[in-house]
Amino acid sequence: MSLPSPDRRDGYVDLRSYGAIGDGRTVALVALDGSIDWYPTPDLDSTPAFARLLDAAHGGQIELRPVADFTVERAYVEGTNVLATTFSTGTGRVRVTDSLNTGVAGRLPWGELARRIEGLDGEVPMRWAVTPGSSFNTASPWVQRSVHGPVLQVQGTTMAVRGQGIGFEGTEDAADARDADLGTHEVSDRGISGTFTARAGSRHLLALITTHEEPLPLPELDTIDDGVDRTIANWQAWSREFQYDGPWADAVERSALALKLLLHSPTGAIAAAATTSLPENLDGGKNWDYRYAWVRDTAYTLHAMIRFGLREEVHAAVSGMLKSVRRQGEDLQVFTRLNGDRAEGAEILDMPGWRGIGPVVNGNDAAQQLQMGVFGDLFNIVQMYVDAGHVLDTGTGRYLADLADLACDVWQRKDSGMWELDEERHYTTSKLGCWHALSCASHLADLGQIPGNPERWRAEQERIRDWVASNCWSEERGSYVWYPGTDQLDASILLHAISGFDRGERMSSTLDALRSELGRGPLLYRFSGAEKEEGTFVACAFWMAAALDRVGRREEATALMDELVPLANDVGLFTEMIAEDHSFLGNFPQGLSHLALITAALTLAEER
Repeated sequence: MSLPSPDRRDGYVDLRSYGAIGDGRTVALVALDGSIDWYPTPDLDSTPAFARLLDAAHGGQIELRPVADFTVERAYVEGTNVLATTFSTGTGRVRVTDSLNTGVAGRLPWGELARRIEGLDGEVPMRWAVTPGSSFNTASPWVQRSVHGPVLQVQGTTMAVRGQGIGFEGTEDAADARDADLGTHEVSDRGISGTFTARAGSRHLLALITTHEEPLPLPELDTIDDGVDRTIANWQAWSREFQYDGPWADAVERSALALKLLLHSPTGAIAAAATTSLPENLDGGKNWDYRYAWVRDTAYTLHAMIRFGLREEVHAAVSGMLKSVRRQGEDLQVFTRLNGDRAEGAEILDMPGWRGIGPVVNGNDAAQQLQMGVFGDLFNIVQMYVDAGHVLDTGTGRYLADLADLACDVWQRKDSGMWELDEERHYTTSKLGCWHALSCASHLADLGQIPGNPERWRAEQERIRDWVASNCWSEERGSYVWYPGTDQLDASILLHAISGFDRGERMSSTLDALRSELGRGPLLYRFSGAEKEEGTFVACAFWMAAALDRVGRREEATALMDELVPLANDVGLFTEMIAEDHSFLGNFPQGLSHLALITAALTLAEER
């Protein structure tokens, strides 16, 4: 499908415009017009030198596009997270293949962003620029002259531009020798830019090599270009290990690849999203940093990875998460940094935000909240791991037994709930998180994987079930309610049709109530009143499809999936939220959205 050049109003583009590439440590976002507007290095949660996404004037970007007006067609190279974009102008066509290169034995020890340009027909004058930004307004970028050409510096990040056939090869002598035939370039005190012409059959390369607080290697140009092909082969080798032959297979594979982008290979942690501060509300105020590893998202990811037969990622995620939570003791954090450290509170940054919608934040205050759902999420991870044929070590078993005992007591407290709200209440699904934790703990004890007293756990589990039945069901609404004493609804109850708490008439009636009040076409808001402050929540809509199937309404579930899957952008990616006009809102790409798609597809596939 051919798309017009995006409207870069005030320097920004619609969030649907972005594709994502990654290398196992970080993610770069590529707009339809060829500009890379987000690229933190060396890690996803590092301060980015390229953040035009949040600050058009000073954020920094890596531009590559035709000089003339153009239309765009793009798609991922099959089975990969390498993005191929074809620009068509009045004089010809050119293809740009964007890759965050990986090495022979996995990720490279430096950042290697490669942009291969191939002339397809006619002639297409091109322009490019590498312009680092101010690193969240904390530094002033500068260009250092060296015998090997200009080196870009911003804070502790060192960068070198490498080029072939673009009027610049990385050294002044080589660039000068080629300028007459292949283009021109200019080095300023803040960046490097240039022009060249792609012709039918020509091949060019623009690359950026980065390190952080360490020396900078300068790979040969042919080695970088070969790295694009190696990266494609690496991704395709991974995709061949992926096992799924059910419905919506293309969307499921793309979602799995999106999740792989968010997996931090050094620790096994899974980031909730690749960005910070993309707004959930166009009026501002609801902007969060999601570059952290949530226990909840890890649980859902493992369900998918186990089902797909991905052994290495499963073990890395489980072991990394358990190491992190065991360091925390009984003071469980709902999320951690990607390196396993405790998350820090939010810092408000002096930046405008996407399209001027702030605030821009670094960090997340929800790190200090009590959210009892984390008990169910953690035990769900461990049960899935054990049921897949693995065993726990003694120390982990003892730790989990202590947590199960704690869940027997803590469920009676108020908390901030799954949605990380400021007001603590007796949220229904928080109680059910503890219910699910005790169900998993009893199962693990029966298997001899953890010590403890499963009789107590089962007894407390029944007390929670009775409490929810007595306090959280509304005959008038015909629905489970958000918390006792209210008639408001909460879509997170859908997870407990999936978990098995209730798949009967009450849950089926609850689904009808949710769709009636919170539904907008196939989409769904998170809770009563959410439409006043945010977009619909993508994950909730896919959870609804899975829940419909679990209560026996399979035809409705299938029809809903058929409506939801096409709401992704042109390369199959989802943000956190979708407005009623189907524009994207929230951080991107959002792991929970893709996880929910996979959960729904797997649920329906299992029933078949």
